[in-house]
Amino acid sequence: MSRFGYLPHTDEDREEMLRALGIERVEELFRDIPPSIRLTSALDLPKPMPELALGKHMEQLASRNQHLGQLVSFLGAGAYEHYQPSVVDAIISRSEFYTSYTPYQPEMSQGLLQAIFEYQTMIAELTGTDVANASMYDGVTALAEAALVACQHTRRDTVVVSATHHPEARRVLQTYANGQAVRLREVPHRGGRIDMEALAAAVDGDTACVCVQYPNFFGAIEDLRAMAELAHARGALFVVQTYPIALGLLEAPGALGADIVVAEGQPLGIPLSYGGPYLGVMAVQEFLMRRIPGRLVGETTDAEGRRGFVLTLQAREQHIRREKATSNICTNQSLCAIAATVFLAYMGKEGLQELALQNYHKAHHFRARLLEVPGVEPLFDAPFFNEFTLRLARPVSDVQREMLERGYLFGYDLGRDDASLAGGVLIAVTEVRTRADMDGAVAAIKEVLAQ
Repeated sequence: MSRFGYLPHTDEDREEMLRALGIERVEELFRDIPPSIRLTSALDLPKPMPELALGKHMEQLASRNQHLGQLVSFLGAGAYEHYQPSVVDAIISRSEFYTSYTPYQPEMSQGLLQAIFEYQTMIAELTGTDVANASMYDGVTALAEAALVACQHTRRDTVVVSATHHPEARRVLQTYANGQAVRLREVPHRGGRIDMEALAAAVDGDTACVCVQYPNFFGAIEDLRAMAELAHARGALFVVQTYPIALGLLEAPGALGADIVVAEGQPLGIPLSYGGPYLGVMAVQEFLMRRIPGRLVGETTDAEGRRGFVLTLQAREQHIRREKATSNICTNQSLCAIAATVFLAYMGKEGLQELALQNYHKAHHFRARLLEVPGVEPLFDAPFFNEFTLRLARPVSDVQREMLERGYLFGYDLGRDDASLAGGVLIAVTEVRTRADMDGAVAAIKEVLAQ
């Protein structure tokens, strides 16, 4: 087999397939597609190449990318460079896990079901909730699904979300809402945190849930307990999207009043990988157990009293009547969930706490160093975990370009999503950053801003 994973069909192969289909030309397969939307020009692709030439061509294209082995990254905003223990890859590379998918014959999948059961248990403990499902696509779609769960449970159709939530998460929420006749109501921020007066005014008898990010998009730590009390007083649910590494230091959202907790599980031993595949985390309090999408793995005993695992409360249209399904989520991202399980088991409670503390202290050290540089000012001053905001004296895009030339990914340009935040940059620091990394970045930013 080619190392590119693809071998083109021969003319004989194509003729045989056309005969089997009872047609003369490939174009007949597309006769139902209106001509107005068909591509009429040739594809803009290079001419066919021999395998060796193609291999060199692809390597040349790949070499144009710069990866985190070459750059020092202070970029976060939802995807983070974290420590990945070698034991994670060692275990998930085993064939019984690497090929795992939806366990349609659970009695034949006890090892996979046990791993998912352990995942659910750890996630519930980490988030301070009663039940976790068997994982979802990614963090932002988990948030959107959580909002739909709240609408179904409360029989209300308004979702309140803060401007301190990740812009991409808000856009995904809007996409889901458009297809479900759900209204979004956005609450502004004040100083990088939710404006509590505006939140109180936004939540009413039509509100299904209040969605909050913790820490929020700007890295600031919100007052979850106060917001949970406000939401519950009006009969709404409280949904929190969290950063799992931060929970090694911060109080669990479930302990602060969250009814549903979602997260992007990528920091839990999963590589950045150009944006995926990632892991959607969802956990709920017990009263919502029958409304969550996906599936649950439960523990039981067989006829002989032996411990066993089963799929339970399967709420997909594949398993029950379509009109009673809570979601059409197909995969359970089990390989990524197993990676997170191995990571959490390997780190343990003390390891996760140490990891969180390193993130916290390194970020605060780096912020203090940067604020000594002329042309760098704080944008917001709210308490933060490992991400913080700064205002630069030069356009952020120019600074980022020049920092990249020096080997640094210097944060996320906040002005790209909100013109009022032009000049603002979001900086992330994780445990992988060394003092030398930070000292080098400080020297580089001094040089760039002095120009």
